Amino acid sequence: MQRGFQLGLLLLVVQLFQEGLGNVPAVTLSVLGFNVYLYMFPAAAPIQACVSLQQVYRYKEWRRLFLSPLHHVDDWHLYFNMVSFIWKGIRLERRLGGGWFLYLLSVFSLLYGLMYLLLQVLLTKLTVDSNPLVNLVDVSSLSRECAVGFSGVLFALKVVTNHYNPGGVTYVLNIRVSNRLGSWVELLLIYLIAPGTSLVAHLAGILVGLLYTAGPLKSIMMTCAELVSSDGNNPESRSYYSSSGYSGTTGEYSADPQHAEDHTTDQTSDYTESFIAGLTEEEQIELAIRHSLNDRRQTRQRGAASGFHPAEQDGSVEELRRKRLRRFEQDGSSQRRRGRL
Repeated sequence: MQRGFQLGLLLLVVQLFQEGLGNVPAVTLSVLGFNVYLYMFPAAAPIQACVSLQQVYRYKEWRRLFLSPLHHVDDWHLYFNMVSFIWKGIRLERRLGGGWFLYLLSVFSLLYGLMYLLLQVLLTKLTVDSNPLVNLVDVSSLSRECAVGFSGVLFALKVVTNHYNPGGVTYVLNIRVSNRLGSWVELLLIYLIAPGTSLVAHLAGILVGLLYTAGPLKSIMMTCAELVSSDGNNPESRSYYSSSGYSGTTGEYSADPQHAEDHTTDQTSDYTESFIAGLTEEEQIELAIRHSLNDRRQTRQRGAASGFHPAEQDGSVEELRRKRLRRFEQDGSSQRRRGRL
């Protein structure tokens, strides 16, 4: 199946050029291009690429775990997701580096599908047990839906982005929200205003992001990267299908728009006030200690580069003092001899 050129694609190209191709890092641009390519020339139709418990577990179609995040229902689905990805990708790739960001995207894309299946298992369990929650939410439909789209991964990236700027704020549909709560507010608002989107898929993305920022996922990824790397260096019943939805981040804005760039260097003095304000007391103490150690290390490096060694200078001054003292004593003894003569 091949799609024609559509309005959503045209607006995406316009948005990309407005951002500036030179301002979009390589991995972000490549992943965006790959999503556009699979929309134009899909590996499978959305109904055959979507992920659900019935299709993946019962019918053993495991390839859907890989196809689902990379396929979109229509051009607007692709447009909103990719615009949000550009915003997040620029900030995270500059902070984490291209290699780690690509690693992060790969892990998130796979874990998002697995987390989605796990949530569907729990929802199915609630339906069977006639849990009171069923009366509040249409759990049976949520447990049977089939999700497709990149927005689950985007919710995971949003959690990571907000984690690196905890003191900032996000505007979700013109509502000012703290970064710590931004993902949850967006999850609720999108579910209320866009019923066709997948609440479970977005929730799965948030949980994957929390596994990275507050759980063991980051440590596991670092351990795996160290094992692979030679030098040990790191470069963080009836079934129907529904779109996993738009990320809804086109209206979001950080009160500190430069927060991503603030963390691209090793200078801890570049942390913004909003970042420090969002840290706990223990984290602020740790940051101050790290900053002090960096200052001492830089002072020693500058001293070595300029050839200045305080210990050597102190030794030479002491030796000069001794020489002057010996010369003075010798002059004094010779004057006493002349006086006797």
